[in-house]
Amino acid sequence: MTTTKSKTVHSPVFTDGAEFSIPTFSLLKQDGALHKGGKAPDLDEAQALRIYRAMVSTRIMDERMLAAQRQGRLSFYMQCTGEEAAVVGSTAALDDDDMIMAQYREQGSLAYRGFTIEEFMNQLFGNDLDYGKGRQMPVHYGSKKLHYMTISSPLATQIPQATGYAYGQKLAGDGHCTAVYFGEGAASEGDFHAALNMAAVLRVPVIFLCRNNGYAISTPSVEQFAADGVAPRAFGYKMDVIRVDGNDILAVLAATRAARKLAVEDNRPVLIEMLTYRLAAHSSSDDPSGYRSKDEEAIWHDKDPILRMQNWLKKKKWWSEGQEKDLQDSLRKEVLETMKRAQKRPPPPLESLVTDVYDQVPPALSAQMEKLKSHIRRYPDEYPKSADQASEEGA
Repeated sequence: MTTTKSKTVHSPVFTDGAEFSIPTFSLLKQDGALHKGGKAPDLDEAQALRIYRAMVSTRIMDERMLAAQRQGRLSFYMQCTGEEAAVVGSTAALDDDDMIMAQYREQGSLAYRGFTIEEFMNQLFGNDLDYGKGRQMPVHYGSKKLHYMTISSPLATQIPQATGYAYGQKLAGDGHCTAVYFGEGAASEGDFHAALNMAAVLRVPVIFLCRNNGYAISTPSVEQFAADGVAPRAFGYKMDVIRVDGNDILAVLAATRAARKLAVEDNRPVLIEMLTYRLAAHSSSDDPSGYRSKDEEAIWHDKDPILRMQNWLKKKKWWSEGQEKDLQDSLRKEVLETMKRAQKRPPPPLESLVTDVYDQVPPALSAQMEKLKSHIRRYPDEYPKSADQASEEGA
């Protein structure tokens, strides 16, 4: 039995789909004015400033923490620079109780939902206040209270997990959805296709948010796929899809709001391809000068999403140069002071290596722990003092 309802022909007809091109939805010009015929989504001053502050704080933290990595204070860092509108704009369109499953460049989502600079720093330095207790490398954030699943390093694993989580939300009937972020490089993984197929067949409330920034680390899009971007892949799964200017905060917000309505009210999964560009390197381990030109980067610097939103806010009389300076100064001060405090804090308690995993620690692990403690006692100067050791000495 077949479910295909295509027209029957009697001679072979081939098509590569090249005659189809998905348009890019955009509302806001770089100078802050709306495109002719464009209508801004409903957005009051309070939420607009919440969005803008999240974007600016993400940019400032990224600049400072990359510098900290270069100074040897951090082992690793990844920036969101240039992609703030794609990340924060889509998050702002969700309900704060919707689940977010991120890749590794979505710190703006956490900033929007209220993750503090201190919480960011504790994770980056893996100290005793880090929710992950030092088990994850830097930028692998997670927050149960903010419905943000802890990031994992393997590429694209969060995409099928998002489909599964959304299936649970559908069964629960609580009116929430799952939003999952990934780059166009991750969309080349098999996990992506398995996730979209499962979501479409089971009709689950999930929004697939693809940040197409043109490069999978150093591999340009033209060497990743021959089709018209990532968006057309949705057709193969009979899934709703939209392509949006990822540097346009209003377009991202409007598209994601509409996608959430489809997902939550009709259990229709949606794919959103957000065209953007990372103005920074892929990570602190990457040098983009080896695969892209300064001229190319300059073009995208002129499309800076933060400046575009700032221009719009000024036209609305919701922002001024004085407010911009005050925000920049206060955030830079907060990031620097918080970083210094977090760096000085002790690491998590040594016993948390096993007590966090087992209710009753197995004898073999207990023996290993005692050997480890004995080793540390022999070479105390070679190891940082953990939180419990620091507490004992203070007493």
